[in-house]
Amino acid sequence: MSRRKTERLLNLVVCLLATRRYLTAEQIRRAVPGYPDSDEAFKRMFERDKEELRELGVPLEVGSDQQGGGGEEIGYRIPPQAYELPDIHLTPDEAAVLGLAARVWQRASMAEAASGALLKLRAAGVDTDVPTAVGIEPRVNTGDPAFPALWEAVRDRRPVAFDYQGIGRTQVARRHLEPWGVVSRRGRWYVVGHDRDRGESRVFRLSRITGEVVPDGPADSVTVPADVDVRRIAFDRGDPVAEPRPAQVLLRAGAAQGPRRWAREVRPAAGDGWAGWDEAVLTFRDVDRFAPYLARFADDVVVLDPPDLREAVIQQLKAVLAGSDR
Repeated sequence: MSRRKTERLLNLVVCLLATRRYLTAEQIRRAVPGYPDSDEAFKRMFERDKEELRELGVPLEVGSDQQGGGGEEIGYRIPPQAYELPDIHLTPDEAAVLGLAARVWQRASMAEAASGALLKLRAAGVDTDVPTAVGIEPRVNTGDPAFPALWEAVRDRRPVAFDYQGIGRTQVARRHLEPWGVVSRRGRWYVVGHDRDRGESRVFRLSRITGEVVPDGPADSVTVPADVDVRRIAFDRGDPVAEPRPAQVLLRAGAAQGPRRWAREVRPAAGDGWAGWDEAVLTFRDVDRFAPYLARFADDVVVLDPPDLREAVIQQLKAVLAGSDR
């Protein structure tokens, strides 16, 4: 089923679930995006959509709100009580998984269109059941800017290109990927797919993608191998354990007690302009974890080396300042 048809059918279900009375075909045509302007084309498409919903098991009810007399106009609705699932009893583990899913799905391209359809119905004077509609609206939320574009690329089976900064690297590299899936692991998001540059399956952490993710080929041109297990690939190969690295930092005298406790060595800082500072060597593995920790000490810590850690701490501090200005 195409994306356009899926969105139209979802919007149709939302409208018919949200109304308290029967909607005529013309009211549906005005409220649901995606129907053609031509009367004949609309009738054919609407008939196909009704059959599609019935085949999917959606209880589409046909009737009229007018009482007695002839000439009643036929309308449609979906009774919520017939559409709702029966009581479901979940184990604690199953409930935890559903709770996690509810927190994850907080953004979707179809949500805006569905909400727009409800707005049109209310503007036309049709009463809508808002809680019912809200209950079926899917959303996806993540702090990684690359997520929406990658999720759409996986859905559309479209190759993408992006700039990526690998672990321990100060320069970004252009990567060309046929995405197979986007998964979450230990609170972080990863995209798994076929790396065209290396000719093998690869895993990329979304937080290391810089700039925009752009299309790199037509839709439906990515073929996901039948035997591929995206989650297994991400768990087994995503984010390899980095080797320990030294970080050279300056610590303000009498401050930054946390880093001091596990510093490999601490000595008075040499050079002009650093009176009242100590120089220390710390050991770390993950820039993304270590930079936020150092940034918590604000102006009591200055990173001298390596460059990628220094830049990450600067970006953390800039983000805090930008947030305080809002």
